[in-house]
Amino acid sequence: MIMNAELPAEGFLRHRGLILVAAGGAVAEAGLLTLVAPAARPLAPQVTAVPSLAAYHDVRWLFIDNQSWAWFAALVAAVLIVRSALDVALLRLAWPRAFPAPAPLRSLASCAALTALAWLLLSPAATLAFGVAVLPFSWPFLAAFPLMFGMVAALSHGGTVEAWWRRLPPLRSVLWLIGSFAALTASAGVIAHLPTAEALPVAALAGLVNARAWYGIAVVAARLHPRPHRSVRARLVFGLPFAPLAALAVLALVIGVARLMFTGTITLPISTAAESAAAHVTGAVPAAKEGAPGHGAGTATVSPATSPATAPERAAAAAAVLVVGGWGSSCCGGGSGLGGALPGVTVRQFSYLGLGANGRPLTSEPAADDLPLPTLGDRLAEQVLALHRQTHEPVDVVAESEGTLAVYAMLGRHRGLPIASVVLLSPIVGPGQLSYPPGPDGASVSEDALDELNRLVGSMSPYGPSGAQDLLSSVSEFGARYFADAASGDGPGADGKPIRWLAVVPLADAVTLPVCGLPQNVIVVPAFHGGLLGDPSVLPMVSQFLSGRPVTVASHDDGQLRAAAEAITGAATAWRMPQTSTACPG
Repeated sequence: MIMNAELPAEGFLRHRGLILVAAGGAVAEAGLLTLVAPAARPLAPQVTAVPSLAAYHDVRWLFIDNQSWAWFAALVAAVLIVRSALDVALLRLAWPRAFPAPAPLRSLASCAALTALAWLLLSPAATLAFGVAVLPFSWPFLAAFPLMFGMVAALSHGGTVEAWWRRLPPLRSVLWLIGSFAALTASAGVIAHLPTAEALPVAALAGLVNARAWYGIAVVAARLHPRPHRSVRARLVFGLPFAPLAALAVLALVIGVARLMFTGTITLPISTAAESAAAHVTGAVPAAKEGAPGHGAGTATVSPATSPATAPERAAAAAAVLVVGGWGSSCCGGGSGLGGALPGVTVRQFSYLGLGANGRPLTSEPAADDLPLPTLGDRLAEQVLALHRQTHEPVDVVAESEGTLAVYAMLGRHRGLPIASVVLLSPIVGPGQLSYPPGPDGASVSEDALDELNRLVGSMSPYGPSGAQDLLSSVSEFGARYFADAASGDGPGADGKPIRWLAVVPLADAVTLPVCGLPQNVIVVPAFHGGLLGDPSVLPMVSQFLSGRPVTVASHDDGQLRAAAEAITGAATAWRMPQTSTACPG
């Protein structure tokens, strides 16, 4: 009778201690991060989330530490104790008063087992997130996100239900986790764009939602009873670890889908950019709407430089174009699409193997692009100069994905090159947000995990077991520096004039962009990362820009896509690696 008389909402509101700890803990971490790592503040509310979500919060913080394995083990032990104690405290504060609470030591052991198991199972997702912080592009994030979500859902009842590992999660537990997950995502999207004074109340509100989810799961746990094992067969069947097996099934499913995508069994549309001709924009970019995100005084930029293309004067038409393909590209037939859009212009493709004795790009296969950034930059500079000597004209560079890293390295290592303009397609923005020590003596847990994951992905892909090892290591060491050099805009291009810039960013890559306003010389298109070099709706924009003509973009579509990109970027910070420094380019 007492149990039925207690309404869930009324019972929750009587748990003032739970509300105070859950909301206060979120505010406390947000305040602390404001002092030491403001860019990581969107993760703060997750500190008091339900156990499986809180475990993903913790494992990402553990992975950004670049110390030895011994230090990592000690840190894991310390955090495990603190996390387990906090989970037990929240569980007891959330437990419905009409039910007897579980014994503290049993709850502590249960929460510790859940946290340790969740850390182990979530380590591939955390490794992918770490890789995205080193080399930011959307595909690894899009693999890590469903992997993480599926596992935390499979473990949503962990640490709360008696013998939780022998049960699949009850539906109500999964629904409470989904609600908490949605609230944490939304709060991160808001906190990412707010100053401290306004962000703390949002963190408190997210903590309140955490408290409600804790209470909801505690009610589910209190009303579940252990299954009676009346026979040996029942004990064998119901004694299986169903929850861990379900989490492992999620991992196997994601790996299987990745393998099918590499073999071409599953294909995704690379771009669905709409064709439009609604607005002519001076110099090459969509017209800035009044009050649109990313415009106005003091706005931080995402592109490597402010664009001289926004000036009223008409730019000179292209005469020589060097096309730099992305990861997995071959040489030398990839520039033909752009060549057809630029009749009379010399279009040459960059070769990752360099130039032959005759000064022509060497034929290369997709596996040839695993190169250190300094080598990439030097080879690109060499081929720019070779094309300039052949045509006696300034060179325009059109680079995609990994090719944009080569552009940053070239500009960071070579000044005064005869470059008139640069077009970045699917650009890698803000590489090296996190890094690991160079060389074998400085190996860390995060580096070792990333190396193993790189070998696994390489073995499934057509690029060989080494994957992108040399590229990843050099991006960790040099990527942030070269990007900052290119972002500064220092150093003239051809004839001492500033280099003109245009960036075309696929909407999917918004999940990896820094939380900064998009400048005028950035166009957002509805597409996935890569493939824009052959996109029939993007090629006209590139040819118009290189020809010195206004780029044709639908202003209403561009405004909506830019707003969507900003919203996605903020929300994605909840599930990326913590950013220990501001990532907005100067």
